[in-house]
Amino acid sequence: MFSFLKKNTSSTAEEPPRSGWVARLKSGLARTGNQLSELFSRGGKIDDDLYEELETILITADVGMDATNALLADLRRQVREQHLSEAAELRQALAQCLLKLLKPLAQPLQAQAFDKSNGAHKPFVIMLCGVNGAGKTTSIGKLAKYLQSQGLSVLLAAGDTFRAAAREQLITWGERNNVTVIAQQSGDAAAVIYDAVQAAQARNIDVVLADTAGRLTTQAHLMEEIKKVKRVIAKAMPETPTSPAAPHEVLLVLDANTGQNALSQVKAFDQALGVTGLILTKLDGTAKGGVIAAIAHSHHHRAHPIPVRFIGVGEAIDDLRPFAAEDFVTALLGLDE
Repeated sequence: MFSFLKKNTSSTAEEPPRSGWVARLKSGLARTGNQLSELFSRGGKIDDDLYEELETILITADVGMDATNALLADLRRQVREQHLSEAAELRQALAQCLLKLLKPLAQPLQAQAFDKSNGAHKPFVIMLCGVNGAGKTTSIGKLAKYLQSQGLSVLLAAGDTFRAAAREQLITWGERNNVTVIAQQSGDAAAVIYDAVQAAQARNIDVVLADTAGRLTTQAHLMEEIKKVKRVIAKAMPETPTSPAAPHEVLLVLDANTGQNALSQVKAFDQALGVTGLILTKLDGTAKGGVIAAIAHSHHHRAHPIPVRFIGVGEAIDDLRPFAAEDFVTALLGLDE
């Protein structure tokens, strides 16, 4: 149905080296990483006291009780099977348990253009949603930069019509990335995004990134409104025999500092919109990082868990990168690369 769009990327910015990215992740996750490093490096035998201390660190790192219990049960099994006895050996065993838990979430975004030879049409429409302050607008600016580095042309839709500041912020990101922004001084968010999709079709743009206003999951009328936005996008690009209706990707932006509340956000937005991917933002020094394990555990029995497409560690334009479970575990546990 889809085909990868290959373009000349010689003029686009390259991603930072992996070593530099892992170092930034380690810095962002230092709050939890330092506690775990201290626990594993002070020596001693693996005993109930050590497990109890580890349990406390994991719970306070936003892993949550259910995911913590599952991780510790898996960890105790590994200790028995591998005949481990020293505290220092527990770090690598925990890394294996975390990697097994998180790896199903590591599915990179495939920002594909539709193949016109099969009767389908551009653009690939990505709708972003989330609660107030999660970092949607900033993430769109960074995502635009990332997609351009993949050789894709991008158009932004300023669908957050509630806040003038959001519109101005998105226009600024558009200027930084040399990307067109479709915006209105006021009006209906769905209409703005509808216009953006039509503009992208007329200009042969590969990807549309559609911003939406932040909303609390308890605001029923606003959750109904965002459902309407999705329906209007589908009218702009309805389903065809060769391609699904737009939006082709619904990304939920989560603030890593929200802790266990992120689980309820995922559930509510998924029920309303059918979320296809997550962006975890603000892993920049204050976040504890464990919420990603809580999300993974909550999706453990789903046939198709919602993947974490990207994580962000700061405010710079290249501080958003595809989620790689190995890099995350290496950073969280302070392992050597």
